[in-house]
This record gives sequence, C-alpha cells and structure tokens, in this order.
Amino acid sequence: MSKDHRRLRIGKKTPGYWRVTLNNPPINLYDPEMFAELRVLMDQIEEDKDIKVVVFDSADPDYFISHYDIVRGEVVPDLPGAAPFSEWPAFVTGLAQSRVISIAKVRGRARGHGSELALGCDMRFASREKAIFAKVEAGSAVVPGGGATEWLTALAGRSRALEIIVGADDFDAITAEMYGWVNRALPDAELDGFVDNFARRIARFEKRPLELAKKLVNARAGIPSEAERRSSNQSFVTTTTWPETQALIGEMLQNGLQQRGDFELRLGHHVGLRTSAGA
Repeated sequence: MSKDHRRLRIGKKTPGYWRVTLNNPPINLYDPEMFAELRVLMDQIEEDKDIKVVVFDSADPDYFISHYDIVRGEVVPDLPGAAPFSEWPAFVTGLAQSRVISIAKVRGRARGHGSELALGCDMRFASREKAIFAKVEAGSAVVPGGGATEWLTALAGRSRALEIIVGADDFDAITAEMYGWVNRALPDAELDGFVDNFARRIARFEKRPLELAKKLVNARAGIPSEAERRSSNQSFVTTTTWPETQALIGEMLQNGLQQRGDFELRLGHHVGLRTSAGA
C-alpha cells in the first residue's frame, strides 16, 4: 500500500465517542505510516475536551492488524507523528494511562503487533467465529517487542503467557477469553451492536468519574511500566539482527509473508512446520 494512503479512518460517532478503523490493505500491516497516524491520533485525543471513549476496529474482516512490517518497520517516514519503532513503548504506555477509555473490537487476525495494540487498549471484545490471536514472533526467530510479554504475563499468568509466546500458534477467541486475553468472545452477529451500545453507554456518563475510575483501577491492578516495555522492545530489535533470524525471515517472505494468501491466513500453522537445527 502506498505511503500516501491513510491508515486510520476516524469517525466521531458522538462528541464523546470516536471510532478508529484500521485500514492498510492488503493485510492491515502495522507499518511506520500507521504508527505516525496513531501518534497524531493520541495527540488529538488528549487535546479534545469531549471524548470519553475510543473504539479501534478494522476495515478488513480477515485482519485486525496482521503484524509488524518486518521489511519497513525501522523506516521513519516524512510525516506528522513519525517516530522510530523504539517509541512504541511510550505510545502504548500513553494509551494505557490516557484519560480516555479505549476498546479494541477484534474481528479477524490480531497477531504480533495487532495483538499488542489490542492489549494496549483498556478492553478487548472479539468475534467468536472470526477473531484469531497469536504471538508468532518466536516462530519467526524474534521475541515480542510491543508489550505482549508484559500484558500477557499479567492477564493470563506466567504459564499461559509462555504457552502463547513460545508456542507461537493461533488461538481462537473462545480460548483467548478463557485465558484473559480478551474480555469477551461474542457471536460475530452480535459483536458490532454490543460494542457500539457499550461505547455509547460510557459516552453518556460524566467525564470526571470515568477518568478517576480508570486511574484508580490502573493503580490497583498495576500496568506494565514504560521501562519494561522498552526492555522488550530493545530485545526484539536485537533479535532481528541475528543471522538465523534474517535467514528465516527471508525464507518466510519468499513463502508469502506480508502477502495476501494462505501463508498469512494460516501463519500460526506455517511457522510450526519449519524444522530448525537440532530439532
């Protein structure tokens, strides 16, 4: 997709309720242009006096966000809001600490960075039939670098976080709900209406108690620190320089990574088929 294409469609459903639709064909990659637009969006959210809740969804029913753009991820485009990937921890920490309630409505695949954007939101609701979650990084010879290690450890517990991260496989929405990865897995036909009604309900409430309630929950539950996220981010960057990682990524790109097709649709399946040295 052209770098001139807008990755986010922002709809102000009411003054207090915004909907942000992710739209980066062909597979909704998280790329540097999307990051730039997300950072500009956060500035707009923080400056707006009326917004109380923001819902993130996708224009592509097959992909919420597929994953990080491994080819162009380190590019810093000449755009408002552009920043290196190393600034992602600051962005997602800001989202978690924002005075606005954030909701991810997940339909399609939320792998890698897609899962990490959803985890950075305050709540996640998923299509029971169509949502797929995965942390495939270990199967691609890297480690998560966008906050999943921290969030999944907190939400799912140590053992399930390890199952998700080192297993690098796809998870259906029902299992994700059971593990605490999402709040609820809803029938696909009910998902849109449920999230829209919930967001409108929040938007009808007074602003100050919503802000204070989120602040208090954050303080009681604890949220991963920016320093922890930066450590994971740097670990991810380091793994991308390993020779075995570069060789495997090249092989995966030849097989269909970052292209619309079976390899991406069943990425969890495909990364599990390769046999490494010593297997």
